[in-house]
Amino acid sequence: MGMTQLFFLLISIVLAGCSNVYYSTMESLGIHKRDILVDRVEAARDSQKEAKEEFVSALERFSKVVNFQGGDLEEKYNELNSELSHLEKRARDVHDRIEGVEDVAEALFDEWEDELDQYNSERLRRASARKLQQTRRRYKQLITAMKRAESKIDPVLNTLRDQVLFLKHNLNAMAIASLKSELTQVETDVSKLVKDMERSIDEANAFLDTLRQ
Repeated sequence: MGMTQLFFLLISIVLAGCSNVYYSTMESLGIHKRDILVDRVEAARDSQKEAKEEFVSALERFSKVVNFQGGDLEEKYNELNSELSHLEKRARDVHDRIEGVEDVAEALFDEWEDELDQYNSERLRRASARKLQQTRRRYKQLITAMKRAESKIDPVLNTLRDQVLFLKHNLNAMAIASLKSELTQVETDVSKLVKDMERSIDEANAFLDTLRQ
């Protein structure tokens, strides 16, 4: 194993240890992993809702820029650049929220699996095992939908980054006009993103219903 691989392995072990300490501390305060999972799924869902709205808003702004007639082109560039920076922060937030969901879900399912052996009643053990299987199945649908939606963010960001970079050095009417051909692609990418975000939000709500049953 190389030094780089060893470094990342040690980091992952430390982070896992931090998570375990956090969950143990919260448990001692009466806040269980299930509660934390509910909170994190809600936060991830809300983050995706906000991202959806912000990307739609960015599309509208981009459309106005490419159809801009006269005025201060540098001001329009600054608006788009600021919008891009904001979207990149939102994308990181979505990513971090999804990672948080994955972390606590794995901890919860491991704990749940281990505790099945503690039952004296076979009937209750089987009931709990069925519930665990059902929750895992719903969770898999959720995390797949969340990651699918997240994967649609980069195509939009990449296109907008290109446009912002192009405008930075070409602040003239001809340059603005040349971006019109890109508008259709941006619209297509945002449309795909919005649809997958909505599916992910629906899956989050369905999963939360499962946890609350």
